[in-house]
Amino acid sequence: MDQNALKRAVARAALDHLQPGELVGVGSGSTVNFFIEELGKVRDRVAGAVSSSERSGRLLREQGIEVLDLNEVLGAGRRIPVYIDGADEINPALQMIKGGGAALTREKIVADACSRFVCIVDQSKWVEVLGGYPLPIEVIPMARELVASRLRAMGARPKPRDGVVTDNGQLILDVAGLRIEDPAALEAEINQWPGVVTVGLFARKAADVALVATAGGVEQRLPARG
Repeated sequence: MDQNALKRAVARAALDHLQPGELVGVGSGSTVNFFIEELGKVRDRVAGAVSSSERSGRLLREQGIEVLDLNEVLGAGRRIPVYIDGADEINPALQMIKGGGAALTREKIVADACSRFVCIVDQSKWVEVLGGYPLPIEVIPMARELVASRLRAMGARPKPRDGVVTDNGQLILDVAGLRIEDPAALEAEINQWPGVVTVGLFARKAADVALVATAGGVEQRLPARG
């Protein structure tokens, strides 16, 4: 089974985690694009969506799904039971590296507003230790070198992502050379550096369940404890 077939299979499996008649939070990325296609086939199941990126919002509207503003949803006291999103890497504790599509800040905001995070990935994204995939960090432009110098002092190799401006008008540093043994601690440290909008570690609030597409089918995995 090729990778696109795996992505579609796990996207389809995510439909079982929707709450009928409720809103759904929707992430971004190639696997989520398949989820949006599948969601469009059953759009009457949901009351609408809150999107984490401009691109996902456009795709949702193309499928006939209403996209609502998060502030208006929360201000009206409405609930978002589930958030569906992918990951660039995910470990057995269901902590993730995200941000390959440069939507990490909005993804983190929408995920935090939802009651449950369902991460959809293919088997290639499952790792024992995070860091093989370069860690994205969204930074304010004037702080790019300040943040990069701190990362180099840690032994990492930061590189600005060429030609990319986020939906928030900021820049992305992609950080190679990290072996992230304590993702929650590193997330907390980097997030408090001046000039950082957010780091693409989703560890302090990890996924609640992972759906992992393998050659043998889609597996549901809960966070390992220990």
